[in-house]
Amino acid sequence: MTKRTYPLPLALAVNYAAMMSLAVAVNLIPVFLTTLSHDLGGAHGLSNEQLGRIAAVTFIGLVAGVLITGPLADRFGMKRFAILGNVLACVGLGILGLAPNYLTVLCAVAVLGFGAGALDMVLSPIVCALQPERRTAAMNWLHSFYCVGALLTVFVSTLALRYGLGWRALALWMMVLPALVVVGFIGMHVPPLIAVGQQRTRGRELCMTPYFLAALAAIFLAGSTELGIAQWLPAYVERSLQYSKWTGGMALLAFYVAMTLARMLAGLLGKYVRPFTLMAWCCWASVVLFLLACFSPWHMLALLASVAVGFTGSCLWPSLLGVTADRFPQGGASMFALLGATGNVGGIFMPWIVGLIADHAALKLGIATSTLCPLCMAFILLWMRKEGKRGKSIENNTVLVS
Repeated sequence: MTKRTYPLPLALAVNYAAMMSLAVAVNLIPVFLTTLSHDLGGAHGLSNEQLGRIAAVTFIGLVAGVLITGPLADRFGMKRFAILGNVLACVGLGILGLAPNYLTVLCAVAVLGFGAGALDMVLSPIVCALQPERRTAAMNWLHSFYCVGALLTVFVSTLALRYGLGWRALALWMMVLPALVVVGFIGMHVPPLIAVGQQRTRGRELCMTPYFLAALAAIFLAGSTELGIAQWLPAYVERSLQYSKWTGGMALLAFYVAMTLARMLAGLLGKYVRPFTLMAWCCWASVVLFLLACFSPWHMLALLASVAVGFTGSCLWPSLLGVTADRFPQGGASMFALLGATGNVGGIFMPWIVGLIADHAALKLGIATSTLCPLCMAFILLWMRKEGKRGKSIENNTVLVS
């Protein structure tokens, strides 16, 4: 009996929709941070640290999902974990929609995070298996739909704020998307990431390779660059720049528009611009924009710079996945799990650090610490590019000798 196979465009569409489901799980809460503070924190509201803890718990669940399901996907196949991730997204949204208190919200985002982690782990290797000849461009296209999903989530959430639809009701409505994606994956055949007859490079071997360790450090900083500001942008626009809640929500909306356009552009330019060159320029541009966002005396310029970080920081994560997959083509799902978990640790660390510094100083100083992430990443990428060229030179010499 032959396995049912979707045409490539339809198979990619299912994965893109699953990436949007992941985005719903991660981005529904940030728009409602100040509303959650008022609804669940009593007269004094929740503290900045408590609000930061919501994002941290989300990404703790996400990292756990990545690390637990990654090795299992290599053994049992990626399709069932793509289905599991969407089922957990439905369950987490249902818990959130019925949450009576802060503790239940933390439980809901933990489930959402775990489901998002399972999706984050499997979607990249599935798309790499579908398009093995153009991994870096494929990663940027796939992750652009994370931005599309975030964009739609923020847009719908902002409308809900404006017209009085509560966050609980919105969470229940959002269950429709992951439910539809489950149906799409049930009928899809997922090709193996590693060709039959080839042996997977084990995680222990990868972690003994300096290049892979550098890739882990770089993706940690990429996650910190992107998520440190994304999780706090609406609150920063409201509290520090003195704009309205509506403007805060629209700023995050514009942030994800910028991310979407930049990742699609990176996917289109994959044939013409080397990924390390692109990432290096984006790192340095992000440094400048972070400084403008936090220290510009003109609030409008600070707002525009905050949004523009979404454009410059967007290609870092998917491009790193692509270049690492090219360097270790037999890495399997476990390799993507290690990369995804490390990148999302940045999503745990940086939003919490921003909230912690905001409690003791100012929110803009908390966000300003994010400047260190693209700055350090630029130097790591420089080493990786040199090491990559040296590795190719050694391989060529080995071929000539043999």
